[in-house]
Amino acid sequence: MRIIRDYTYVDPADRGASVAIGNFDGVHIGHQTVIDIARRAGQSIDAPLGILTFEPHPREYFAPEAASFRLMSREARAHRLEKLGVARLYELNFNAALSALSPREFAQNVITGGLGLKHIVVGADFCFGKGRAGNATDLQNFGAEMGFGVTITELLHGDKGEVSSTAIRQALTDGRPNDAAAMLGHWHRIEGPVVGGEQRGRELGYPTANMSIDGLHPPKFGVYAVLVDVLDGPHQGQYQGAASLGIRPMFKGSAPNLETFIFDFSGDLYGSALSIALVDYLRPEATFDTLEAFVAQMDNDCARARAILADL
Repeated sequence: MRIIRDYTYVDPADRGASVAIGNFDGVHIGHQTVIDIARRAGQSIDAPLGILTFEPHPREYFAPEAASFRLMSREARAHRLEKLGVARLYELNFNAALSALSPREFAQNVITGGLGLKHIVVGADFCFGKGRAGNATDLQNFGAEMGFGVTITELLHGDKGEVSSTAIRQALTDGRPNDAAAMLGHWHRIEGPVVGGEQRGRELGYPTANMSIDGLHPPKFGVYAVLVDVLDGPHQGQYQGAASLGIRPMFKGSAPNLETFIFDFSGDLYGSALSIALVDYLRPEATFDTLEAFVAQMDNDCARARAILADL
């Protein structure tokens, strides 16, 4: 998969894709439906499958002080899109110049002049251009005028209502990773490098791989049964484990992070990139009167996690 970030400097080989446009936060089953439509449209006109998205997320650009809301980092999103067969990721730099384009200017300068897109798929609620002034019907009209096809898709509904990034965030906030997974079409994952910790877990017989969740929507704090993918390095592979997500109240922590104990593993993971899938919520964070009681609870947590993961 090739990643293109500047629509004014595009290799001719990267032009002419059939794309789905959106933020694709979580790459949930609704997003996957839109991507599949773009894939089929591209196959009919011999165009590669592409995604047109923006970085930073426009919501982050316009409200940088707002609470973190993203389900995945740009790297995690790219990994997921590549697994879906996306050949061109137009991850355009969202800045003052791009945000100032009118809907017509966006169609002329970005879609046609810059990227030379052949077909575009958007959801029925799609808006674009300065002040979100353009809608999906406007895009269709521009397509008829400028020579690119447009397909408008309806919003996808699941068993429990509309499938959306907002609904997935709520499921994670509630500690319902299985409901989130049903809407995502995959386990919710937190990806990033392993960073240095305070070594307390190692001293207690439970060494953990620590990861920051800065910039991401925080799922419910507590202990989870998890699947672990080590994405690079000598220990690359798939594992199982139990993870604590939160502020570590037993040790008076403050900044939320993710600490994962990997079952039956021995090795140095510092600097390696991990992808942690939240499979089931076991319990909330808690404090204990003694370290012995704390370790006994971790023993129980790991036993429960092993039993849950054995059934996958």
